Amino acid sequence: MSSITTDRSLAVLDAPSNLGLRPPSSGTVPGCYKAPWALRDAGLLQRLGASDAGAVVPPRYVATWEPGDGVRNGQAIAAYTEKLAGRIAGLRGEGLFPVVLGGDCSIVLGSALALRREGRYGLAYLDAHADFRHQGNSPDVGVAAAGEDLALVTGRGDGRLTDIDGLRPYVRDEDVIVLGVRDDEDLPDIADVGLAYVLAGEVASRGEEAAAGVLAREELDGFWIHLDADVLDSSVMSAVDCPSPGGLSPDELVRLLRGLLRLPGAAGLQVTILDPDLDEDGSQAALLADVLTRALTA
Repeated sequence: MSSITTDRSLAVLDAPSNLGLRPPSSGTVPGCYKAPWALRDAGLLQRLGASDAGAVVPPRYVATWEPGDGVRNGQAIAAYTEKLAGRIAGLRGEGLFPVVLGGDCSIVLGSALALRREGRYGLAYLDAHADFRHQGNSPDVGVAAAGEDLALVTGRGDGRLTDIDGLRPYVRDEDVIVLGVRDDEDLPDIADVGLAYVLAGEVASRGEEAAAGVLAREELDGFWIHLDADVLDSSVMSAVDCPSPGGLSPDELVRLLRGLLRLPGAAGLQVTILDPDLDEDGSQAALLADVLTRALTA
């Protein structure tokens, strides 16, 4: 079985961080840190024919938070971002295509920082939500990084996270496209700053073309693909922290990912937010592993 990223071999790297999420209930922690194990148990590595790049172990999750603390687990996320960025850069330096298994959406800071250190890269952000809360548009900003990570990578928010090595922003506004979004709350904010987006219902008809218009521009050195499992419709993917209807079907997601991977400059891919605690029989992990396998192999 060959990789659709024909110029590179695939390397699977676990990024089991849940630092960017609120506790789901008192005395518990978000279960998405278990997602890499669930995807591996579904045979993902073998099906991809990928090398095993191990794991980047996150700092301890701290559930407590008080007003004035800033971003929840902010210091730990900053440290993890640098550690993850270094591992991703190492894989790319070996000529490998990183497939990063999260974890929550805040791991995009690590991939964005790794690529920012290389040059100017774009971001394909596949998510039901724009994750664009920040101090300028949300009164409760600073509670959970996973709800503001797109704002953070574009330079908005806590300087500990947005300006590592003085590299703010890691991704420019005009180099981002949000695909599959259906949470109306963030749309005015991303539209106001000029971030491109395609609603879930329009992905089949114009997603690939719109993505190419943003990500295949000559001024970019390439782009990263962020895949949040909740971009899938909640009828097939409910094991996420915020499931919602109106999302993509598995076939639609495979077609979109294949279209992105065919564009010049695809630099790596990450998948986030699957919560095995909500997937008791493992069927949703198996579905997501199947999507990734179909998208990444030919």
